[in-house]
Amino acid sequence: MTDTQKGIGLMVITTIIFAAQDGISRHLAGEYNVLMVVMIRYWFFAAFVIAIAKRQAGSIRAAAATQQPVLQTVRGFLIAAEICVMVTAFTLLGLVESHVIFTAYPLLVAALSGPVLGEAVGWRRWAAIGIGFVGVVIILQPGVKVFSPLALIPLLAALMFALYNLLTRLAARKDSAATSFFWTGTVGAVFTTAIGIWFWEPMSSSDWVWMCILCVTAAIGHYTLIKTYAFAEASAVQPFAYLQLVFASGIALTVFGESLSWPLVIGATVVIGAGLFTLWRERVSAP
Repeated sequence: MTDTQKGIGLMVITTIIFAAQDGISRHLAGEYNVLMVVMIRYWFFAAFVIAIAKRQAGSIRAAAATQQPVLQTVRGFLIAAEICVMVTAFTLLGLVESHVIFTAYPLLVAALSGPVLGEAVGWRRWAAIGIGFVGVVIILQPGVKVFSPLALIPLLAALMFALYNLLTRLAARKDSAATSFFWTGTVGAVFTTAIGIWFWEPMSSSDWVWMCILCVTAAIGHYTLIKTYAFAEASAVQPFAYLQLVFASGIALTVFGESLSWPLVIGATVVIGAGLFTLWRERVSAP
């Protein structure tokens, strides 16, 4: 298995984890203030990061050691702010419309991977990403709200997440995954606490269970994403990021009782086909 194939596999795992988070976040955001939910999530995340740092690096100081503290700080801020913006979009615009706009982020990653990372993006990858985006649109069937001014909110989240992905890849050139993981958790915890502490609400015992599950999946998901970009170029794995919408649709079908439609089946086929085409091209192009 090549590094690119490993990166693709990790991206698929990451999309499954993120899809699960979408389902849990949909529940919690409907019951409590979204800023408080994100803050608690980051508290658990930071605690997990510190535990991993002590185990892998030997000490917190060793895990935090970096030659690029500004880059790592910006990364941590971007992903924390993006989560806040996206969850806000869920409450103002709706889950479906927000997601279909947010799925523009792989296109933004591909477009910016050249100037930010110096990576070459061939026309075949562009075609696969474009076809995958068409599949996502078929799955979600965006409504009239997509064209409202509120659409700027998830679009901003998409841009922030694209930049976070690219900066993660850039940071991996000098720092280990453990170091990037440490900075992601600690910077995010500081940022979200400064805002979310003012919106505290009592939470039921059952929702604390869901909150804990959300926190664990957040920690694991970010780690697998960091490892993804340590193995493969951003533009090579982006078509597989669309699978998050496929898995999220599956959760909606089984957990929230949404019905299966032909657009969902057709769109999922297009998305998976685009990803498989990219994997095939990687194998053909390999020396």
